[in-house]
Amino acid sequence: MPADTPRKSDPMTAIRVLTYNVHSCRGADRRVDPARIAAVIAEADADIIALQEVDVGRQRSGGDDQARMIAHALEVQSYFHPALHLGEEKYGDAILTRLPLEVLKAGPLPSVGEPRGALLAKVRMGGKDLLVANTHLGLRRRERMRQIQTLLGPEWLEQPEIKGLPTIFLGDFNAGPRSALYRHVTRSFQDAEPAGQDRRPGTFPARWPLFRIDHVFVRNGLVPGGTEVLTGSLPRMASDHLPILATLKLPDDRETEGAGAALEAVRPSPVREQDT
Repeated sequence: MPADTPRKSDPMTAIRVLTYNVHSCRGADRRVDPARIAAVIAEADADIIALQEVDVGRQRSGGDDQARMIAHALEVQSYFHPALHLGEEKYGDAILTRLPLEVLKAGPLPSVGEPRGALLAKVRMGGKDLLVANTHLGLRRRERMRQIQTLLGPEWLEQPEIKGLPTIFLGDFNAGPRSALYRHVTRSFQDAEPAGQDRRPGTFPARWPLFRIDHVFVRNGLVPGGTEVLTGSLPRMASDHLPILATLKLPDDRETEGAGAALEAVRPSPVREQDT
């Protein structure tokens, strides 16, 4: 079956996406184990996987190329973007999929302290092009707001030639659902979490998940079908974050056109200084 063929027959094509901060594959037992991370991901059976805090060639994790090792175990392709360079050592984000993938942009974000970056790709599924943006934002509130404004601007997600495509925006945002950053994102994106759910399952720290700082957002006709925070003994041990799996429905062409028109009426407005 062709790589972009849906796994099941459905009037609306379903797609499963996962975001996971893997913490350099270092688990609660302090053991670095990419195979364990791959086992957690394999249980989700996701079509698109966004990873953050991936080590490539770093001495602290045995010099391994973790993105490639995880992709090999899952039998998918990977693209890794290093947000941080320390000589030959690299650390950053990755997108993994077995679907046709075209990387559109990979680059840094305005950062204070540890460099942060993002990865923007086009994925083809069910005969349609989707945008996927994966990021890991900073620890400081003002820094995060500058980063999200950059990502929601004309150099990234608002590029004229791609901004109307169905888009999945996911990663570790280091901000919860009550934050100014979350409110800013949801001016133009929809949380894949069902609306009206008062208590959202936490993703960090994995052993006692109190905070929901990892998110999946969508726009331009993608229909959220629910999210699941993967729990159990293996996910709680493998990293300091728990992964989120979201099920989405791909729009038909009429829905995409309607969403693109509606989006023009809800462009994200600038954030005032006191909001940061």
